Amino acid sequence: MSKFENQCVVVTGGASGIGEATVRAIINEGGSVLIADLQEERGQALVSELGSRAAFHFTDVTREDDIVGAIVLAQNEFGPLTGMVNNAGVVGAIGSIMDTSAEAFDHTMAILSRAVFLGIKHAAKAMQPQGRGAIVSLASTAGVVGGLGPHVYTMAKHGVVGLTKSAACELARIGIRVNAVAPGGTVTPMTSALGDNNPETTAQFIADSSPLGFACMPQDIANAILFLLSEDARYMTGHTMVIDAGETTGAAPPPFFSVDADILLHAGNRGLDQ
Repeated sequence: MSKFENQCVVVTGGASGIGEATVRAIINEGGSVLIADLQEERGQALVSELGSRAAFHFTDVTREDDIVGAIVLAQNEFGPLTGMVNNAGVVGAIGSIMDTSAEAFDHTMAILSRAVFLGIKHAAKAMQPQGRGAIVSLASTAGVVGGLGPHVYTMAKHGVVGLTKSAACELARIGIRVNAVAPGGTVTPMTSALGDNNPETTAQFIADSSPLGFACMPQDIANAILFLLSEDARYMTGHTMVIDAGETTGAAPPPFFSVDADILLHAGNRGLDQ
């Protein structure tokens, strides 16, 4: 029996990047997926390729009715909702905080923060009658530390981490798990657009800055999402899984990694300045 047989999952932003890799992985594991995306041509082409266990719904995640419609269509096509992946995203507002407009802030937050709230809200409503389900949202390493993304993006992704914990507290009692993944630099159309739109150049740039020495691909993140959606993670809720080759552990080893093993009782114990 395939791991996702008889499973019905909605993936927002599922027509490209991490979302597409997640859709393909779920289908490969026997599940059914509703692709909720603005990219209608790309989404429909993916459905034609993947077959009867995939469907598409034109979805603007800033519109609550569109998210509801995607979940309703998924259940009409494939049965009760068992999984929700809040993946849709943009880089959004960039530049100095002193120059960022309120309009750019609002639009970015609507996609990266409000949409995740709505996705969790309506997925939970759909899952409640069955008393089970798994929700996974896309955070970022920018939601774990500062300086890895634009200001509004960073704020929104920190919000995803917080909402994941908060929603998990409420929904655990009705059998719904809520987790997040926090990718570091990953080769996607969004990251490629920050450069020259060349995935190979993007991959080399990410590889050069990776502690592991190679680039993270969408499938690497999809693997983590599938784990959190699956029964393999049945005892996990409220967590954000960071997938960044160790980037957020620190760029360089601090002094206490390079001295002889000992216990530092005070600053002068090993000749280290405080």
